[in-house]
Amino acid sequence: MSRLAPPEIESFLIHEARLLDERRWEDWLALFADDGWYWVPLEEGQASPRDTVSLMYDDRRLLETRIRRLAEAALHAQTPVSRTSRIVANPTVEEEDGSGLTIRAKFEMVEYRRDSRRIFAGTTWHRLARDGEGGFRIEWKRVDLVDCDAVHDGLSVPF
Repeated sequence: MSRLAPPEIESFLIHEARLLDERRWEDWLALFADDGWYWVPLEEGQASPRDTVSLMYDDRRLLETRIRRLAEAALHAQTPVSRTSRIVANPTVEEEDGSGLTIRAKFEMVEYRRDSRRIFAGTTWHRLARDGEGGFRIEWKRVDLVDCDAVHDGLSVPF
């Protein structure tokens, strides 16, 4: 049974969204555990990133590569860079055990680039582990877009 997420979890999610909106890529990457991964499925209800193609699936090494390319402005798909605004809402604790929590939240992201505006919305899932300093590390993040099976032109900015 899910329950409302405590304020510290909501603050963590808002902080993560702010880092992404401010293009503070290295700081965002630092939120992830050393073996953390990031996944945006292509199909509704997709059970595994290994069963079929995904919109994005980055293990830690690929996530570091993505961030390095975004930070160095070496990514053609981000010339000029996207400006984004994210809203995070309705976070709930879906599972909690001795090693961490699974958090579900709703999100909306507006991306503006080259006189064009795109809106993305859906559900984020975070597996969070305590980092020993009173904070959290992201073990994994899954982003279920409402329109995951639509045609998406050039996704390069994380959600």
